[in-house]
Amino acid sequence: MQGKAGFWNLSNKLTLFRIGVIPVVALLLLSPGRAPNLVAAALFLVAAITDTLDGYLARRRGTVTPLGKLLDPMADKLLLVTALIFLIPLGRVPTWAVAVIVARELAITTLRGIAASRGVIIAASWLGKVKNLLQLAAANLLILHHPYFSIDPHRLGTYVLYLALFFTVWSGLDYLWRYSRL
Repeated sequence: MQGKAGFWNLSNKLTLFRIGVIPVVALLLLSPGRAPNLVAAALFLVAAITDTLDGYLARRRGTVTPLGKLLDPMADKLLLVTALIFLIPLGRVPTWAVAVIVARELAITTLRGIAASRGVIIAASWLGKVKNLLQLAAANLLILHHPYFSIDPHRLGTYVLYLALFFTVWSGLDYLWRYSRL
C-alpha cells in the first residue's frame, strides 16, 4: 500500500541513506590505517541497522511504496556485496567466498523474480534471515579488522564468515528446493 507520505517517507529515506553510504564505505576501505576502518565499520553498522528499521517503519506507518519494495532489497545486497568486493584486495576475505555469496544472491533474486511473475511471493525464511545477519556481522568485523580491547575482529569475522557461508548455501538450497516447481 502507498502511504500518505508518498515516496519521500522515512523508510525510503533510510534506504536511500544506505545506498549513499555504500561509496563512502568503499572509499574508506581504500584508505590505509585504523581510523578509516573504524569509520567505515561504524557507517556499515548504521546502514545494516537501517536495513531492519526501514521495512519495519514502512509496514507500521503504512508507507510501503512500490519503489521502496524494489530499492530496499537492492540496497541491502549492494551494501554487503560492495563491502565484500572491496575487502578482497585487502586480503580480508577470499574471492571464492564472495563468489559463493554473490552466486546465491543472484540465484535467489532470479527465483524471486520468476515467482513474482507467476503471482507467487517468496518471503524471507528464517534461514535467509540468519544468513543475512551473519553476513552483515562478518562483513562489519572484517571491515573493522584491527584489534580493539584484546579482541581480534579479523579472526572473529573470518569465523563468522564461514558460518555465514554455511547458512548462505543452506538457505539457497532450501529456497531452490521449496520453489523448484515454479
